[in-house]
Amino acid sequence: MILKKPIFVIVLLFSLVIAAGCITAIPVSPPENPEMTFVSSFEGGDRYLAGNYTVILLEGSYREMGRQYGGLMKTELLAEYAMLTGALEDRGYTIDYLRRYAASGTPFQPERMKEITRGMAETTGLSEEDISILYYGPVLYLTMPAGCSYLTVWGEYTTDGSVIVSRNWDLPDFVEPFNSYYVLAVYRPTDGSNGVATFGPAGSRPETLMNSAGLFIADDNSGLDPVGQDDRPDLISEFFRLMLDYSDLAGLKTGVFATRPNLAWIVDIAGPEGAYVFEVGLNETKVRTGDGVVAAANHFVDPSWDLTTPPAAHSVSRYTNLLSQAAAAKGTIDAEKMTEIRDVLLEDGGATFRHSILEGYLYSSNHQVVFVPADGTLWMKVIDLDWQKVELAPLFAM
Repeated sequence: MILKKPIFVIVLLFSLVIAAGCITAIPVSPPENPEMTFVSSFEGGDRYLAGNYTVILLEGSYREMGRQYGGLMKTELLAEYAMLTGALEDRGYTIDYLRRYAASGTPFQPERMKEITRGMAETTGLSEEDISILYYGPVLYLTMPAGCSYLTVWGEYTTDGSVIVSRNWDLPDFVEPFNSYYVLAVYRPTDGSNGVATFGPAGSRPETLMNSAGLFIADDNSGLDPVGQDDRPDLISEFFRLMLDYSDLAGLKTGVFATRPNLAWIVDIAGPEGAYVFEVGLNETKVRTGDGVVAAANHFVDPSWDLTTPPAAHSVSRYTNLLSQAAAAKGTIDAEKMTEIRDVLLEDGGATFRHSILEGYLYSSNHQVVFVPADGTLWMKVIDLDWQKVELAPLFAM
């Protein structure tokens, strides 16, 4: 027995080391994303770096995913909150006003979104009211001329007939303090809902979303006067719910039609089967598609609106340029070709701003996305950075 005890202890210690290694070992890169490198974990959520971009993978209940988001991004969320509230206070807004402003939107949010907020508050030290300021506060910060654009092609326009989606999120350059907080957040709920990926500044209202069923949704400013109805939910905040709930393009189309807006918007959706543009007024919604191509900028195109105010010249030119670019590249467009199309500046016949002058502002396509619904390939870009490819499908499946 005296001789066996040291052997037993050695075997036991070796087993513990092996077990510990199995528990703590983290792959350097997740499947099919060799450029993503592991950074940290928090309560089952993981943080990676893909080129210059932060990627977080969240899984569990909505409260658990909120806790993971807050724990993984705490430093950025606190810094962004300080930057945002400081800038708004310099403009004369008090914290009490900002909390009241943000609180006006939260009652209309789905309970699943509220649970994410509760979880983020638990791990950041910010209150739920402060998290809501991060979510809605940029709307106050971003007083701006109308921006954003959308182009999707399929059929004879692409190399293999598949749908290729693109969007620009255009804003004045004074939004650049948010650029260092960009994150691709991948939510993997365990309640049976779709996985959802959002791209934008941490904690803020996402306006570019994709899901595990290959659906895409984004928005463009309508260019119309911001006359609204306060008793309706913020249409853009409904995007997250729509991505969780709908798994085919027909369902998503119905979901957008059924959601009455608080303001007039242009809503862009796409899936493996095709793409649509919704021109959403307060009391009526018109939908457009095309024969292999559909585009949008910042004006309602459907002539039956019979609008008396002419659209902004830059909106008409960007819309026309996108269709012209698609026609010129017909039959050759894949995801990489679409990134090239999206890099062409307005002054060169494209639809992209890069520190351009627009209505007295320095103006840029602050972020850009190209997405392939069929396989979940995403290309993302923040102004002055490079395009970065991420395979979303294996991240949803991990």
